[in-house]
Amino acid sequence: MYDNGGGEQNRTSEKTDMAIEVHSEVIDQVPVASATVMVVRDGPGGLEVLMVRRSGQAGVLGGAYVFPGGKLDESDGQVSPQWIDLSLQQCRERLGEDGATAEDAVGLHVAALRETFEECGLLLGLPGKDELVPLVQAATAAGQGFGDAVHALGSSLAVSSVVPWSRWITPRMASMTRKRFDTRFFVAAAPEGQEAVHDNHEATEAVWLTPRAAMERYWDGGMDMAPPQLMSLCELGAMDSVSQVMAFARGRLPIQIEPHPFDEDGCRVICYPGDPAHPQAQPVWKGPTRVTHRNRRFEPEGGLEALLSRTG
Repeated sequence: MYDNGGGEQNRTSEKTDMAIEVHSEVIDQVPVASATVMVVRDGPGGLEVLMVRRSGQAGVLGGAYVFPGGKLDESDGQVSPQWIDLSLQQCRERLGEDGATAEDAVGLHVAALRETFEECGLLLGLPGKDELVPLVQAATAAGQGFGDAVHALGSSLAVSSVVPWSRWITPRMASMTRKRFDTRFFVAAAPEGQEAVHDNHEATEAVWLTPRAAMERYWDGGMDMAPPQLMSLCELGAMDSVSQVMAFARGRLPIQIEPHPFDEDGCRVICYPGDPAHPQAQPVWKGPTRVTHRNRRFEPEGGLEALLSRTG
C-alpha cells in the first residue's frame, strides 16, 4: 500500500502507462447498477481519500485510479433485514430515488460495504474490529457470502456507515468505457484500527491522498482518472475534515449526474448540469461544468486552477 500521510515527500513523478481512450459508439444496454465508496480520513495535511488503481487487465478502466467499488450482486439485496443496522425504508429514503425498491436500496448499501472489503480489506462501520478482517476474508474465499460471513461472526452489516453522495449514469455515448453503469457514490469514514491493503487482483495499488494532491498527480500525468472521480475529488476538495464530509452528505439528498457528451473541434466534450450545453440548467455543484479531452486527459476550462479553486 502506498500512503503519503498527507505529505508530498512520497509522491511519485512516474507517468502512468495508460492513456485515456475515447470511444464514440452508441451503447444501447441498460446501465448496470453499481456502488462506489469515497473512504475518507483525517490526515496530517487535511482530509484524505482512498483511491485504488484498477488492474491493467480489468475490463473497465484498466490502469485508472478509482474509488473502491463495483457492480451490484444479486446476493447484496437478499441479506436478512435483521443483519443490517438500518431499516429497509431508511435505506430507501437515503437514496432519494422514486423508482428504487427497498431491496434495491439495501443491495446498493451492502454492495458498497462488500466491494470496499473485497478491494482493500476494510470493514466499514466496524472500527477496532481488525481481527475480523482475516476471518471474513477466509470465509468469503471458501465460498460464503459477505453478509453471511459478517453476520456469522456476530456483527451487523453497518450500512449506516456508507452515506449516499451522488448518482452517476453513464450516457449512451460512454466516452471511456464500452459499458453503461448506474453508479451510486457513497462516502464513509475509514474505520480506526484497520489498514487499507489492495487485493492485488482487481486493484494493484491503494493510496491515501488529499483531494488536491490527487488532482495535481492527475494533471502531472501520474494518475489516470475518469471524469466522475475527478469531479468528485473537486467536490471533496472544498471539505476540511471527515466530520464535514459526513455532515454535508447527511444534510442533502444525493445529486444525480447524467453527463452530456458531444464532439467539438475534433475533441470530446462532456458537460454536466448547469453548463449551457446540458439539458439541465440548474448546476449541482460549485465548480467546472464541462471537461474536454485534450493532452491525453479530460481537462476543465480553466485548467488545473479550475479543479483546485475550491481546495484549501
